[in-house]
Amino acid sequence: MTTPHTILVADDDKAIRTVVVKALNRQGHDVRATGNAATLWDWVAAGDGDLVITDVVMPDENGLDLLPRIKRERPSLPIIVMSAHSTLQTAVKATERGAYEYLPKPFDLNVLIDIVQKALASGSDASPESLPDVDEGQPGLDEQLPFIGRSPAMQDIYRIIARLTATDLTALIIGESGTGKELVARALHMYSKRADRPFVAVNMAAIPRDLIESELFGHEKGAFTGAHSRRSGRFEQALGGTLFLDEIGDMPLDAQTRLLRVLQQGEYTPVGGVTPRRADARIVAATQHDLRQLVKQGRFRDDLFYRINVVPIRLPTLRERSEDVPALVRHFLANLEAEKLPAKSLDKAAMERLCRHGWPGNVRELENLVRRLAVLYSDEIIGVDIIERELAEPATARPGEVPAEGAQAEAEGLGATVERQLKQYFAAHNDSLPAAGLYKRVLREIERPLITLTLSATRGNQIKAASVLGLNRNTLRKKLRELDISVVRGGGAS
Repeated sequence: MTTPHTILVADDDKAIRTVVVKALNRQGHDVRATGNAATLWDWVAAGDGDLVITDVVMPDENGLDLLPRIKRERPSLPIIVMSAHSTLQTAVKATERGAYEYLPKPFDLNVLIDIVQKALASGSDASPESLPDVDEGQPGLDEQLPFIGRSPAMQDIYRIIARLTATDLTALIIGESGTGKELVARALHMYSKRADRPFVAVNMAAIPRDLIESELFGHEKGAFTGAHSRRSGRFEQALGGTLFLDEIGDMPLDAQTRLLRVLQQGEYTPVGGVTPRRADARIVAATQHDLRQLVKQGRFRDDLFYRINVVPIRLPTLRERSEDVPALVRHFLANLEAEKLPAKSLDKAAMERLCRHGWPGNVRELENLVRRLAVLYSDEIIGVDIIERELAEPATARPGEVPAEGAQAEAEGLGATVERQLKQYFAAHNDSLPAAGLYKRVLREIERPLITLTLSATRGNQIKAASVLGLNRNTLRKKLRELDISVVRGGGAS
């Protein structure tokens, strides 16, 4: 039998109050409920209640603003925050201001009951001195870091990020290409105590093997042929801040050994140097590979894996959170409208079709599709026929084979298609063209699928892909970085 406690509930929604009160009464608790913050504060100030459950938006005061006052008055009183405005910033503010747990609406009553029992059993160890002053946090972070989605999978990510804000723990972000690994890394930095210091990102898959040490640790003048001057490395550039090592699973073993030594000893020596330098950067790594499998295959050091896998964060694929697709589409369309592109919307059937798509390229694939819709179609309301056309599987060569015969005819057909779409665009928007940047925008839309599909046809062989495209290998590498294309050896690109 559950030990009875007095629980204080504040929510301006009468239906939610009723449901929560009945559920907790069935657990044997005495529940007192109110629809405003003032009454809740009176109860707390009078010493009533063993636990508080409060909404964020109430008619007289924001529940988040009330949290620091409650914690200063009664530091050991656990507080559970629930909110329908379930954004990353809400989760972070609730955690920073002393909440035991943040629960997005709608929620499962069994989950709430479980959290209540854990909170009553553990109490709260927050003290008045450890709590921040009441402020608005870092304004505009939700706009700078556009985490879109209220799916349960995304709420889990919000809670993990919120819990890490006060720590300096190393994190390993795991997810398919296009799921937003760098976005999460930036959030961990911008909500941390290192936010005023640099955030430095480096894609380990895009650095030539013989340049990795120089890229990470820098080099001295004359360290090797071509080293005409001293160059700072990424560890030096990230001093006091965060170093994001993207696609760490693609690091060669010898570079892994050097990185491990730096993480263990907290210092490094530039290439050609003799004096060690202090390494002071929070490490956030990311990979689309199964590092445990790479360890078993002898392709990744087990000791480095355990060093970086302190806090694993698995990002959901877009197909695992398809309910977020409409919100993402609206977000991308609003961004494009802000770029002076014509306003667009999707009809119900078109949106439903997008929600059913498998999205192998995840959020990045969806964003690129929305960009094409805005640039290439004159329709103000996009219908399902256009979506079906865009999602249709393109004709591709067999794995390892690049089409040769008839390539010129195919290219001419592509040119005619692009010309037709652009004619429609100019005809419809001759009086509302963007102020600048149309050439680069259209070119990028063509370049990315061209390079991606060529790499897929050559099974990720960059030398062969560069030859097929007629590009210098270094130019292709530059394009991969600019277009954020991840190469999977033996499997193409994404």
